[in-house]
Amino acid sequence: MIGEGERGYCGLRRVRQGRLEHLAGVPERGLLKWYRDALPTNCVAHWVCTGSRRRGYHNLAVFYESCTLNCLFCQNWHFRRVSAVHGEKTTAEELAGVANDRTHCVCYFGGDPASQMLHALAASRLLAARGVAVCWETNGTSQPALLDQALELSLKTGGCIKFDLKAWSEPVYRALTGASNQRTLENFARAARRAAERPDPPLVIAATLLVPGYVEADEVAEIARFIAKINPEIPYALLGFAPHFRMSDLPRTPARVAFAAEAAARAAGLHNVRIGNRHLLT
Repeated sequence: MIGEGERGYCGLRRVRQGRLEHLAGVPERGLLKWYRDALPTNCVAHWVCTGSRRRGYHNLAVFYESCTLNCLFCQNWHFRRVSAVHGEKTTAEELAGVANDRTHCVCYFGGDPASQMLHALAASRLLAARGVAVCWETNGTSQPALLDQALELSLKTGGCIKFDLKAWSEPVYRALTGASNQRTLENFARAARRAAERPDPPLVIAATLLVPGYVEADEVAEIARFIAKINPEIPYALLGFAPHFRMSDLPRTPARVAFAAEAAARAAGLHNVRIGNRHLLT
């Protein structure tokens, strides 16, 4: 519980005169930055998504300046300097209005869209009506009913939802993010059970950052088994780690760790595994 004048974990809601006030994250107020990212781009799912084949078009990249986790290795930690009270806000209508006839897709990331789903869903409905594919890159902590709405929009528009499965072991996950992974795993399973509704392009994609000493082949094997039991065709990206934020003293992911993790994921039953960010491997 939060008291009078205090704000919640994401910093977007506070109690004022005994009532919950939304500072951002609703259709009228989104705390975000956006830019046009020429396709093909360095998307987690670029090797399986349609956007990689749309040269001359762009992705509308939406960076939400808030998050539901507190990852020690966050590469986009600068959003923490943005004030939910004084920061510039963008309405869902304004965001959708920046799309043009060269906008192939929109992708919400951050931070994380889970912290501002009402705003993202409102903008997505407007963008979908204009023929824009709707994609999500998320830690999977959104309220399940809102996740269902996000999934429907991606399914209908040709977009995808990319889950960041940071670790399997709850103690490891808590140490790295400050929270439990229970909601993430439940939401991933919820979405993954619908992946067969549109196998091409894939509706659901999973990714794991290979954090040296924390998330290596053993963690990846457990995550891969979890995914494979639901649908072994779901694409799984293993990403090279670069030192950031509170883990700036760690090394980059060794190539041997990445290849061992890839082998473990395939041995667990997944058919579509890829090592991403290879340029970061040592």
